[in-house]
Amino acid sequence: DCQVGCMIAAGSVYPYSCRPEDVWESMQKDREAYFFIDVQARGAYPTYAKKLWEREGITVDVTEEDAHILKENTAALSYYNSRCVRTDGQGEATGGNVFASAKNPYLMCSQWGWPIDPMGFRITLNALYDRYEKPLFVVENGLGAVDVLTPERTVLDDYRID
Repeated sequence: DCQVGCMIAAGSVYPYSCRPEDVWESMQKDREAYFFIDVQARGAYPTYAKKLWEREGITVDVTEEDAHILKENTAALSYYNSRCVRTDGQGEATGGNVFASAKNPYLMCSQWGWPIDPMGFRITLNALYDRYEKPLFVVENGLGAVDVLTPERTVLDDYRID
């Protein structure tokens, strides 16, 4: 009765502005992030990938057995932060777990420069469920910080709770 699936380092990509170029770039970045889970959770290669491969002259052979295996999976995720993209080359960048991004002026950042975005966690969970309609398991999330032990050997982490 175990449910086994893939894992994604999830976090929605916001367009920095409503400029169509920024919106398009955020969609492209989401596609890059979702590609492997799209294949695993949907059981087929997504149309956007097939079109890219066609333009690049790439052929991918998928057997019936491959397709069957891919159709029966569940998704797990780690959420650290959202990202933001802008195409005008302006503005400040932020740090991130794996992906740096444009600094979102509406979010505070952790000591490591990662955006703190609890609403982004909700947005990401809803986007993943809407996209796959499969059970989601949160593997990791939280706030990375430089913790300091007290003389009692505990960590006072109200900042993380907040």
